[in-house]
Amino acid sequence: MARVSSPVSSYPARAVVDLAAIRSNVAALREHAGGVPVMAVVKADGYGHGLVPSARAALAGGATWLGVAQVDEALALRTAGITAPVLAWLYGPGAPLEAAVAARVDLSVAAPWALDGVVVAARATGVTARVHVKVDTGLGRNGVPPAELADLLDAALRAQAEGAVAVVGLFSHLAFADAPDHPTVRGQAAVFADAVALAERAGARLEVRHLANSAATLTDASVRYDLVRPGLAVYGLSPVPQVGDPASFGLTPAMRLEADLALVKRVPAGQGVSYAHAYTTPRETMLGLVPIGYADGVPRHASGTQDRWGGPVQVGGRRLGVAGRVCMDQVVLDLGPDAAEQAGDTVVLFGSGADGEPTAEDWAQVAGTISYEIVTRVGARVPRVVVGDEAVAPTVEADEDLQ
Repeated sequence: MARVSSPVSSYPARAVVDLAAIRSNVAALREHAGGVPVMAVVKADGYGHGLVPSARAALAGGATWLGVAQVDEALALRTAGITAPVLAWLYGPGAPLEAAVAARVDLSVAAPWALDGVVVAARATGVTARVHVKVDTGLGRNGVPPAELADLLDAALRAQAEGAVAVVGLFSHLAFADAPDHPTVRGQAAVFADAVALAERAGARLEVRHLANSAATLTDASVRYDLVRPGLAVYGLSPVPQVGDPASFGLTPAMRLEADLALVKRVPAGQGVSYAHAYTTPRETMLGLVPIGYADGVPRHASGTQDRWGGPVQVGGRRLGVAGRVCMDQVVLDLGPDAAEQAGDTVVLFGSGADGEPTAEDWAQVAGTISYEIVTRVGARVPRVVVGDEAVAPTVEADEDLQ
């Protein structure tokens, strides 16, 4: 596969991002969605995989929309030449709404102040702003409370009558989609259905109603509506690991995090390793220094102790774990007394698992977190090396009906 990355770096670690996997994952999600269009969520720098490359790969895989949290992320996509429909759903007062409206970015509206800001931006630019009303159906985060929805819709439709906005969408987000049988899933679905009915009675002609995230896209056909919004699954990770691993859903993890051994040395039994000597060598052994640490996104909660290995790695075809505390820039491995590894050999922290390497989910289990955090926390100083980009076009044109 061709490799493309930012300028050559001497950094002794890298995150290898497989765009072919992202394309394949989106194609698989389209199958799971049963023909419902896919909005690929590329917020948070494409979940750590790279905003623009991930967006292009997702569109090449059949996504017709892109979703981001911040307006600046949407504008970065436009600057890169991507003209497909983009929704930005999280911003505060002072966000560059004029630039977003001028760039034909769809905007979430979750409160009266947000609608007022979008209307001002539309009037200033002379461009009708496309808005999606966000309803809080029970997550308790962003979104207009159902009791206030009628008033917000009334104001939005008045703005629509003057040509300032077009109310094109209504959406919400599930609190327990990763637990498909949780009663709140059905409860939120019912609240959302009521909100849709209210909007339609008020005169909104909605192009898209959307509720399903990755977990719901894979497990719950009843909440797919007109558009699904997978995020984590686009990058090949399972949002419901208790239900199935990535392969069971036809997904392939798209990131491999690896580093080069910086030092290998023999130490005696009883050698304390790393800060506070949380690990002490039980026999004479070889230690390997891996130059990547919590400043690069390696969870400190995945430190090793005398009683258990820390975060898992693969080196020399063997599965080992971090020995001792994870430091800011490095971790240590107990390679064993007969280790043949040398400085410069590759250590894989996580990958697809296809070659026996640990996965992001394995790290999540050790660190007591979720795979979302493992991939998104990989630090900016770790170079992204892009592979599998042969079929990704530099720009993707939007559907004219959605501009």
